[in-house]
Amino acid sequence: MAQPKGTVVLAYSGGLDTSCILVWLKEQGYDVVAYLANIGQKEDFEAARKKALALGAKKVYIEDISKEFVEEFIWPAVQANALYEDRYLLGTALARPCIARKLVEIAQREGAQYVAHGATGKGNDQVRFELTCYALCPKIKVVAPWRLPEFYQRFPGRRELMDYAKKHGIPVPVTPQTPWSMDENLMHISYEAGILENPKNQAPPGLYTKTRDPATSPDTPDVLEIEFERGVPVKVTNAGDGATRRSALELFVYLNDIAGKHGVGRVDIVENRFVGMKSRGIYETPAGTILYHAHLDIEAFTMDREVRKIKQGLALKFSELVYNGFWHSPECEFLRECIGRSQEGVVGTVRLSVFKGQVYVLGRESPRSLYNEELVSMNVQGDYEPADATGFININSLRLKEYHRLQSKVTVKQDE
Repeated sequence: MAQPKGTVVLAYSGGLDTSCILVWLKEQGYDVVAYLANIGQKEDFEAARKKALALGAKKVYIEDISKEFVEEFIWPAVQANALYEDRYLLGTALARPCIARKLVEIAQREGAQYVAHGATGKGNDQVRFELTCYALCPKIKVVAPWRLPEFYQRFPGRRELMDYAKKHGIPVPVTPQTPWSMDENLMHISYEAGILENPKNQAPPGLYTKTRDPATSPDTPDVLEIEFERGVPVKVTNAGDGATRRSALELFVYLNDIAGKHGVGRVDIVENRFVGMKSRGIYETPAGTILYHAHLDIEAFTMDREVRKIKQGLALKFSELVYNGFWHSPECEFLRECIGRSQEGVVGTVRLSVFKGQVYVLGRESPRSLYNEELVSMNVQGDYEPADATGFININSLRLKEYHRLQSKVTVKQDE
């Protein structure tokens, strides 16, 4: 055995990779504390605890961080209308700083100098985990086995991991592994790698687990009313059966169920990883998709046009920072403050229909609405003088007239 190196807190999932890493860390001389985050995934947490202890962990923490994930990470993303590269609702990117924050907290509680994770050396998650750890505890040391040559050269593929597991009594899956990797939390589930690495390959039947196939989803829509305060959903009511949810966690879980039943929230994209390569990912984000459309609508209804243009630019940068792992950076904290300030008047209720993979907005109302029905009506003049539009058009056309006048001169000279 190697010389003792102290205590390391391992972000443990209970799967093959982190189980092998746990045993390997012990081989390297570390005392291992396993930390398993309950962030809304389907998992037998008690079985995972027993497994980690059986593999030699001196202690196991199972921390339920679902509520703080919704309130402190998902809600700011909803307020921002956060979307990376126009399509990705950032489910994994939002979860990582939430998980890593608790990882650091446990390390400090245990007096551990080290934390460890099972993220690969090619992905975004290594960056997200470690930037959070270093931001919250600058003196922490990170052990990333998949970036250590002595680890990845020893385990170049899953066969070597399986052999190691059998040799060290690590339980291996008895059912065949799906030919892709999955990562789940309360907000979404992602699928990548394996047969999905060829971007031409269609997602096979049976891949999706959070949403039904829209073709076989119910033939009757669910009509929902979602109430917002300061850009955050505070109540959802089902117009059909009168069911209501108010607490953040219950509301989000309920929307996941409704959206999943109707096949809402599927995307299949190729995205740009922060480390510089393109990757193909398939995502299911049921509740997040409903809330994206609902918030977008109530925000447009209540927010000044020019403020909203600025806020859209901030949201673009916010999404990029979150994706790249900079949640705890000063610039991201500044953006969250700015976006939060923009949401003070985003109050009201959106009525929408969830049906066959789509979200349809049906109507909206708000005490802070900037919509003036009389002013915009074609049947009432209201406090508006149509003749004023002539001057408005003339002033705005001046620039265009001058530009094209000059272009005409340039074209004539070129033809001479």
